[in-house]
Amino acid sequence: MRLRLRDGLFASVALALAGGTAVAQERSPDDLLAQAQQQGKNAAPGSMEEAFPRMVSDPIVQGEFNGEVVPLVQEWTPQQASALAMVVRGIDAEGLDPTDYQLDALLAEIGRGPSAALNEVASRTFVWLVEDLRDGRTPMDARKQWFVIDPDRDLYRSSELMRDALANGDIAGALASLNPVHPDYIRLREALAKAKDPAKRKLIRANMDRWRWLARDLGPQYLITNVPEYQLRLTVNDKIISTYRTIVGKPGRTATPQLAEVVEGVVFNPTWTVPQSIVVGEGLGQKVLGNPGWARANGYKATKGANGWITVVQQPGPGNSLGRMKLEMPNEHAIFLHDTPSRHLFANEQRALSHGCIRTERALELAITMAILGKGATKEEAVEIATSGKYTLVPIQKRLPVYITYFTMATDIDGELATFKDIYDRDAPVLASLDKPRVQNRGRTSDEEVIVIEDDLQDA
Repeated sequence: MRLRLRDGLFASVALALAGGTAVAQERSPDDLLAQAQQQGKNAAPGSMEEAFPRMVSDPIVQGEFNGEVVPLVQEWTPQQASALAMVVRGIDAEGLDPTDYQLDALLAEIGRGPSAALNEVASRTFVWLVEDLRDGRTPMDARKQWFVIDPDRDLYRSSELMRDALANGDIAGALASLNPVHPDYIRLREALAKAKDPAKRKLIRANMDRWRWLARDLGPQYLITNVPEYQLRLTVNDKIISTYRTIVGKPGRTATPQLAEVVEGVVFNPTWTVPQSIVVGEGLGQKVLGNPGWARANGYKATKGANGWITVVQQPGPGNSLGRMKLEMPNEHAIFLHDTPSRHLFANEQRALSHGCIRTERALELAITMAILGKGATKEEAVEIATSGKYTLVPIQKRLPVYITYFTMATDIDGELATFKDIYDRDAPVLASLDKPRVQNRGRTSDEEVIVIEDDLQDA
């Protein structure tokens, strides 16, 4: 139902909203409308092109609801648009910039009253807010080596959110529902509210946005590793169950990429197929073939094909370069988590030492726990398999995601908000994007080169 209010009311709402952040935060849309009725100010006329140069085109639609196409431009009352304007004015609390969302144009159309132009401006502002709160503001080309595909765009469609928000009248609630639910995001938001230093505020905003690049809800149980922190967490219902130190990729082409994968199995007592860079480049193949005694002592077996191609596989054992376990998580980067016989390296403070894969301390404990959580084996079965010395793949039957992330400000394993060294120099493009106008028509996937990791498992 349209609001039938006398001339000048909508302009007064706009003036009240424009008057200051405190007004927007402390007053409801109804309060502002009541004030506008008393003041009766008139909005200054102006062209729609000047107020809002980029419109949502009429034919754009998104999604279906019971077979019904849901348009991206929907009908807004001035009161609903006022509620939207209040969200824009307070959006800096979420680390976003109110100037990105055409607030002046929205206020101008509120002042002019119900119209097609108001519908277009309000719809556009709502969609922009949804995109940035749901997907993150940072364009893909600034998310270096970030290959996570966020599923939220399919789960929370802009047009359907708008339809429901307009139907129930809770514009602010609909947009707030898009915020990440992870406690670390909430911790960063609280820190932003207190921070005064511009550089610190900017770093907080960048890391808040990184949470939006992930799924809003990471699931009931998962592994998450923050690469610059050199830590892995096993998490159930967002509660940390166990933490493990990690060794990650060295900077450069062997830097560990950011991924969201699923553990499909736990390999106890794994074999290791040696990369050709070692078999041929370092002469290991000929050494194994020419010195059987040395090969047996070090667990190597070699086969030579008719074409002369030599394949070397290291058998399970205490000296195996993968240690006593690895987690199967198929991905095009050939990244996985595994044990290592060089466990002394976990005592190092800086642990960017590998060729891309992630080595974990107490890996056998992790493997047994994952097998149990994933309903692949009981504790007794897992322990028996682990101590058998035989290669065994335990399939994971219950979904267990793995998130390989990159945060330079986050809650550490002691529960304190901390900053971490930007070991791969990935902050700079994200921080720079905060100073640039909001990018429209952003992609969903990275165009960066996929570097297939051939980890030689040698210590740096």
